This record gives sequence, structure tokens and C-alpha cells, in this order.
Amino acid sequence: MDVFGEQGKTRAIYHVSLGVSDIDRARSFYGAVLHPLGYRLLYEVKERGGITSLGWGLHFPELWTNIPLGGAPPRPGVGVHVAFHAPSSASVDEFYRAALSAGGADNGPPGYRTDYDPGYYGAFVSDPDGNHLEAMWFDHGKGGAR
Repeated sequence: MDVFGEQGKTRAIYHVSLGVSDIDRARSFYGAVLHPLGYRLLYEVKERGGITSLGWGLHFPELWTNIPLGGAPPRPGVGVHVAFHAPSSASVDEFYRAALSAGGADNGPPGYRTDYDPGYYGAFVSDPDGNHLEAMWFDHGKGGAR
């Protein structure tokens, strides 16, 4: 499959990049937490004799985990998080469990976020470098988007 063939046809954001300090740890962590959502590792960038970036997605690498240029330590943004659409509430639950098992931190357990919308079901975690992640599913049986 040409992972770049469908780019730009159905998305508003081309990709998001998150800085990580250890590419092997990122491969393990993101492989575990994204698997329940159907995302997989699609692309690797090799530079300077090693892998420096990993591209994750459903069909196209929409999330990149990168060693920052020049080897600088990653600095997660305050107020920034990446939300992934999940196929079910069970996959949100599994995302959360996988994150905690793989070295992530709790930032809000799975559950309905009725202050967002009656049908909004999400879980929030931080990766080992402090990047904030969310998995969310919309339960259309609980109400429509406001």
C-alpha cells in the first residue's frame, strides 16, 4: 500500500509530531497504546545511522514520534494534547490500560465526559516523555453533538 497515496483527501491536519527521548521506548509505548485503536507503525525515518522518527496511522502516518533535531530533549507543550478517534468504548478502555502498562501516566480514566457532550467517551494519559494523549469514542446513543 502506498501510505502517501490518499493524503490530503479527507483530513484537515496533515500530521502531528511529538518529541520523544528514546525511539525504542516510543516504538514499544505507541505500538501498545495505538494497537487497540487500529493504528499501526507505517513508516520509519533513518538518519545519522539510526532511526529518528516513527510514523503511525490507520492508512497514512498522521502521528510522528521523533527524536528532536540536534538531539535536544523533548519539551511537551503545556495545554497541548493529541486525541485519537477510537472505534469503540472498549478500545478506549484498552488504550488506557495499555498506556499505564507501557510506562504512561494517568491523566483521566475512561468514562463519559458529559461536560463535553452526553455521548463523549474518552480517556487521557501521558506518554513517558510527558506528551498528553487521549482516545475518544462518540456514543451516538447517548445524544448528539452540541
